[in-house]
This record gives sequence, structure tokens and C-alpha cells, in this order.
Amino acid sequence: MDSANIFSSAQQWLFEALVQPTLFALGLANLLEVAYEGTAWVMVGVCQVVILLAVIAPLQRWRPVEAVTDHVTIRTDVLYTLIHRLGLFRIVLFMTLDPWFDEAFGALRTAGYETFHLDQLLPGITDNVIVSLLIYLVVFDFVGYWTHRGQHQLEWWWRLHSLHHAQRQMTMWSDNRNHLLDDLLVDSIVVVVAQLIGVAPGQFIAIVAFTQLSESFQHANVRLWFGQFGERLRVSPRFHRLHHSIGLGHESTGKLTLGGHNFGVLLPWWDMLFKTANFELRYDPTGIRDQVEARRDYGQGFWSQQWVGVKRLFGKA
Repeated sequence: MDSANIFSSAQQWLFEALVQPTLFALGLANLLEVAYEGTAWVMVGVCQVVILLAVIAPLQRWRPVEAVTDHVTIRTDVLYTLIHRLGLFRIVLFMTLDPWFDEAFGALRTAGYETFHLDQLLPGITDNVIVSLLIYLVVFDFVGYWTHRGQHQLEWWWRLHSLHHAQRQMTMWSDNRNHLLDDLLVDSIVVVVAQLIGVAPGQFIAIVAFTQLSESFQHANVRLWFGQFGERLRVSPRFHRLHHSIGLGHESTGKLTLGGHNFGVLLPWWDMLFKTANFELRYDPTGIRDQVEARRDYGQGFWSQQWVGVKRLFGKA
């Protein structure tokens, strides 16, 4: 039995043994289809957390960039990670935005606009699951690059995204440290793209899981790079740390927020193509300049950070 069948069998067992009876007991049988998909997301999230603890955490202890001193902010980052990786945020999306998306794309199909499948453009691709998955990964990475640039170069969006960069003690838990409205925007873009290019649900879960785990590694507090050649193939912890560096990663000359370097999610190719790559071998302090120079407060705990983000969005903080 291959790994996909093992995962599917485990998902079926967990759903039938725990999730389905619970929904029936609560009178929520109308959510069975959503809950079945949600079960897969939770299982994938648990696997990701196990990998974080078993693989990436030892790497951080082996070659840390800096000593860990601010345990309070890291615990908050852990909370963000658990909310996202264990499916809590995605459940909210299922209950709110997903029905709208389903209705909109259903209306398009009813009007005669069939689902487009990107991997069918080349003969034989659909028969090769790995090649098909790689094609979709590259497409999503291209979208991710431009989405990330938008988070930095649109002033109103930066007001939300700046929370992610306000972590002065970056670790493997920092990837999901985002304002919830920021995540809502990004996830909406990803869902729309997935619908437009015809990604199968199983492939979509695999792509998101792989991307999330890669991003956790990129945020890790580890002094690691992939060499002159490897740095140009995959985004490394060094490459992404520079993106978080004070005064370098997310600023242009004379401007605090607009600009920056190293926006790539998985691949540095787009940064190289669009002239935003910086391959300097350096490990600078992370954070935002006005935290140091003006002691600007971005919030200390989860709810504080979310509230400050809302006020920043409306120019009140």
C-alpha cells in the first residue's frame, strides 16, 4: 500500500470513528462533506508539527543564528502555528468564504465555462502525478511571489503584513505569525487560483502542506545556506532571513515599507527574474526599523497584535 492510500485509509478511519459521530450528536450532519475534507487538513497539520519538533527544532539547536531570549513572543508564534496547521483557521474559511466561492464557480460552470486544467495542456502530463504536481507548485509559487510583493508594496496591505515582520526573534514557528485579515486575503487568492487552474483537492492539500513546511524551515533560527548554486534553486533560511532583516529585506532607499528583497516562497527564480534577489551571505537582526528607532509597538500577545493590526489598517496606530 502506497503512502497516499495509507493516508486516505487513516483519514477515513478517523472521520468514521470520531468526526462523523460527533457531528451527528451535535445535529450538524449537513457539514459532513466539509468535515471530511477538514479531517485531512488536521491530519496533515499534525504531521507538520511532528516534523517541526523532530527535524527542524534540532537544526535550530545545532546551528542557531542567535540565542533565544524572548520566549514569550515565541510562545505566541506557536499559538499562530497551531491555529493554522491544525485546521482551525481553515475551518472558519470552510464555514464562511468557501460557500461563496463554490457558488460563484458553480455559476460559471452552469453558464458553460468548464473547469480549466493546467496540467492537460501538455499530452501525457495528467498521467504523471509527480510532474503534474510540480507544474502546479511552480504556478502557485509564481502567484505567491507577486502576492508577497503586494503585501510589501501596497501601503494598506503592509499595515497588516508588518505584523509578520515585527518578530525580532525569528524561529521555525514564525511563518504563521500573520494578521488574520492578511491570511484571509492570501488564502482567498490561493483558493481562486486553485479553482481557475483545476487543482484536484488531494493535490491542493499536498501543495499547501509542502509549502507551509518549507516556509517553517525558511524561518528557522538556523545558520544555513545551500551554497552558491543551491541558493539559486531553493529558498534557504539565509535567503529568507535577509528578507526579514532590519533596513534591508523590506525597505527601499529612503522609504520604510515599499520595496525589499527576496520575496520568493519556494523558488528564488522570480526574485532573480524580476531583480529583487539578494544573495549576500549574511545573517542580520530581524524586525522593522521603527521598532528600533521609534520603539513602535506591534502588540505583545495574539489578541493585542490583531487589534493593533486593525488600528494600523485604518491609520490609528
